[in-house]
Amino acid sequence: MAETDTVRWGILGAGRIARRFAASLAYEPGSELLVVSGRTPEHLRAFAEELGVPRTCTYDELLADSDIDAVYLSLPHSLHHEWAVRALRAGKAVLCEKPAAMSAEEAADIAAVARETGVLFMEAQKSRFVPIYAEVMDLIACGAVGEVVTVETSLCNEMSDLLRDPHSYLSDPACGGVLFDCGTYCASWLEALLPGDFTVRRCTSRTIGEVNSFADAELVFADGRTGWLECAADVRKPRQATIIGTAGRLTVDELHRSQHAVVRADGQAPLAIDAPYVVDDFYGEVAHFADLVRAGAKESPVMPLAATVRTAQILDAVRAAF
Repeated sequence: MAETDTVRWGILGAGRIARRFAASLAYEPGSELLVVSGRTPEHLRAFAEELGVPRTCTYDELLADSDIDAVYLSLPHSLHHEWAVRALRAGKAVLCEKPAAMSAEEAADIAAVARETGVLFMEAQKSRFVPIYAEVMDLIACGAVGEVVTVETSLCNEMSDLLRDPHSYLSDPACGGVLFDCGTYCASWLEALLPGDFTVRRCTSRTIGEVNSFADAELVFADGRTGWLECAADVRKPRQATIIGTAGRLTVDELHRSQHAVVRADGQAPLAIDAPYVVDDFYGEVAHFADLVRAGAKESPVMPLAATVRTAQILDAVRAAF
């Protein structure tokens, strides 16, 4: 694909998140959404009419469509591995909704297929693509809080009704419950800020029925630094990532789609950082991925394949400690 070409998109799965993606994609000037795929014709027609998508089709028809350059994969979590691999082997660049896979083994397989085929794959970890993320990472790299010692992440919501809703992916044990929904964002922050091997020192969890509704884990990294991951679907708390260093702390509010952070360096007045979205919380990842497709890139420097695999390893380790 030449750098000036329009990226022609299709969507695998026409649920709520896909609607948000399609609405954001409309603002990306070098992209065109041509088709949405699914299993229920009535549902697809409603989606297409609402968002102005020209065509509908089945999943297999989408992957066979030579007019499509890239797919947004928004099927339930448990189907990501299968359809990511199939899309890559069909030559389609894949922007896959988080979590990319249900295990580190699945994530590693996706990464291997992406490298083997030379086709772009990126996990849609949107928290890495909002404007404030780069600012936070720059501040940490410049030593705004000294050397990072601990990273605490918490993303807790009250949505227990979804865990009991038979039509919600959250109620499906195969999709991993809240750990593989909210916990994915927490794990991504830990992955980005705490390198090296790790172990889970302690972990508590609970369920609603057969589905994980809460997880609280402390991780110890090889160099002695620590990470904390807390997520819930049955209690609401402040949703924050706190980076604690030898010379202060930095708190990121709404860690999964932040626009605000505060640096509290020792001996200095607090510094507030405001960085509004460009369009919305989806647009950053959409625009970044579209640029990668146009450039013929094989993976993202912001959310590389290795980060996807390591995030999955963190989730695996926490789940194993339940």
